[in-house]
Formats: sequence, C-alpha cells, structure tokens
Amino acid sequence: MPIGILGGMGPEATILLMQKVLDAVPARDDADHIPLIVHQNPQVPSRIAALIEGQGGDPAPALQAMARDLQAAGARALAMPCNTAHHYVAAIRAACRLPFLNMPELAAGRLAATGARRVGLLASPAVRLTGVFDAAFAARGLSAHYPADEAPILALIRAVKTGERGGAPALADVARALMRTGCDRVLIACTELSLLTPGLPSDLPWIDSLDCLVSEIVRRARSGAGTDGGTDARTDAGAGEGTADPGA
Repeated sequence: MPIGILGGMGPEATILLMQKVLDAVPARDDADHIPLIVHQNPQVPSRIAALIEGQGGDPAPALQAMARDLQAAGARALAMPCNTAHHYVAAIRAACRLPFLNMPELAAGRLAATGARRVGLLASPAVRLTGVFDAAFAARGLSAHYPADEAPILALIRAVKTGERGGAPALADVARALMRTGCDRVLIACTELSLLTPGLPSDLPWIDSLDCLVSEIVRRARSGAGTDGGTDARTDAGAGEGTADPGA
C-alpha cells in the first residue's frame, strides 16, 4: 500500500523518515520495501513564521494541494514528518479522502504504553502555542512540560535547518533540565531535532515522535490497512524509545 508523504518541512527530516522506513523493513530484495510517494516541498510557507512570528504565508493551502497531489498519484494514506504542521491536520483532511497517520496521536499512544505520565517536550515553541499534543495527551492521562526557556531549542532547530549537526549536547542539557523537574520521559517532538538524536547519551529516557510515525507507516503499508489514522495509536511500545531502537 503506497503511503504519501507530505515532506519538505524540513527536507532533511523527510529524508530521515525515508531512511528510517527503509531500515525498518528486513528486505531481501527491492520489492520487499515499502512504496512511498514523497512530495518533497520545501516551499511550504514557514510554520515558525506563521505560528510564532505572526507573519508570512498560510501553510494550509500548500499542504492541502500536496495532499490532493498525493491522492492523485495513488497514495492510500498520508503521513507528515513535521510535528508543528500537525496544527493544519483538519485542513489537510478536508482536502482529500485519504486516511491520515497522526504523529502526535501515535507518540502519545507510545508514551502511554511505556507508563509515562509527565512528559518533557523538546519541540518548536509553535507546538506549545498551538497545543498540537494537547488533545492526544489529555486522552491518555499525560501531562506536557516544556522548557522554561524555549529560545535554545528554537536556536537548535534553526541551526539544523542550516545543516549544523553539533547540537546534541545542548539538546541533552535541555532534556536533563526537564527530567529534573519531575518528567519521566522526554519526547523529541520536532523532526529537525530527530537529526540530533544519534548524539544523545544513552541514559536519557527519550522517545522520538518520528520513530512512532515510522512504525505506523510500516504497519499500515504491510497490512494494507485503510482506516483513518487520526486516533489509531497502535504501535510497538518499545521501538523508538531511548537508544534501544531509535530507528524502528
């Protein structure tokens, strides 16, 4: 079952998703891999500009057009490796009839399955401002906790977009600060930050929302499931947690 990817936010995060999906399948030949139809569109208006700075274009029309393009190209479900852009899920769903694999819902399901209750989110400030994770967390009894100072995280995200990859120690410092406030898990909730996770220390109990999405893409594609992914968080609770299996 081909999965359509609304990509380009940012481009390297989309490539990381593709690589993780590739790595997650024990293929013996090309045909064993999962078909992806990737719309790599880095021209989607900046979510940071629209949601944090209150300027720039509205990303929703571009995302809707991408969804329609993917449906026309033969995709059977949609996935989007950008947490912040999930603010526009309702608009995307209104634009086409395809099931949507909702990354915040999937991450919340994974966290609840691990027994987490207080979750520290490493995310763009726009995720907090728009409440991207609020409903999914509330439905599972999870509480979200953000860094007191979000400027270092936003700086890391901007740095990753320019190609810098040395921010893992700074990311770990913010994660440790959240753990000291009583959090029992840390969620990597920005796919730009997912590019830094190979450098995180092994003692941090982190889960990456991108890994949760990868697991669901693999499950859906291999099962041929066609139901809506908006509230379906059925994923392997172990994969993607900490450094045990961050590529699953």
